[in-house]
Amino acid sequence: MRKYTIGELQFEFKRLGYQWFDFMIVGIRSTLDKPNEFDDLIGLVANGKITWFTGTTNPGVHWLKNIMNPKGTAVLKPGQYIDTWEIGLHQGKYEAFRQTKPVTVYRDKDLDDKSEETATIDTGLFGINIHRANSSAISKIIDKWSAGCQVLNNPADFKTLLDKAKASKKKAFTYTLLKEF
Repeated sequence: MRKYTIGELQFEFKRLGYQWFDFMIVGIRSTLDKPNEFDDLIGLVANGKITWFTGTTNPGVHWLKNIMNPKGTAVLKPGQYIDTWEIGLHQGKYEAFRQTKPVTVYRDKDLDDKSEETATIDTGLFGINIHRANSSAISKIIDKWSAGCQVLNNPADFKTLLDKAKASKKKAFTYTLLKEF
């Protein structure tokens, strides 16, 4: 997937009626949506620049076939979620961006290997965090790393994102998920 410029993002935000913030996280969901592959982009807008990282905005195949919620596996609905994440512990283990306000997800329960936007929509606090996969290596497959979270596959990239977020002194963080455009 190609990496978008600040100007392209600003145009898309304006088209969608989203607010533009000087510091925010942006996800771009690939139209290819290859099962279990980190084929999406997660970016940080700061100081008039965008830094892109690879990641996933889709759950891994493990959780698509082994659903935890009877309604189905969470697939975050594209949209803008203002001040919805704060730095805290992911699963009580390491620092990440923890969901603190409701988000909207599609519920995929057809048990195949592809995450889909379904007719079942759910809004609430589901633990849709923004975190890393493996702590010491670049992950090649999603599998259990995401049950609906937004996940960076490179731990060094995630450290950069987290360090810049801490340096911003912001308490809450906005995440905007877009479809590839």
